[in-house]
Amino acid sequence: MEISKKIANATRYVVEAAMRVFSPTDDRYPNTGVQPFTGTPYKHSKSNHW
Repeated sequence: MEISKKIANATRYVVEAAMRVFSPTDDRYPNTGVQPFTGTPYKHSKSNHW
């Protein structure tokens, strides 16, 4: 009886994992889109070389 419970639990574990992998996504991330750049670009000067 104990062996059948362990086999049933292992089978359930594998089946639940497969269901999660192959199910539609359930991500609830907000739609952010592209964010505009509002800073100043870096200007490389040749005099500041290391």
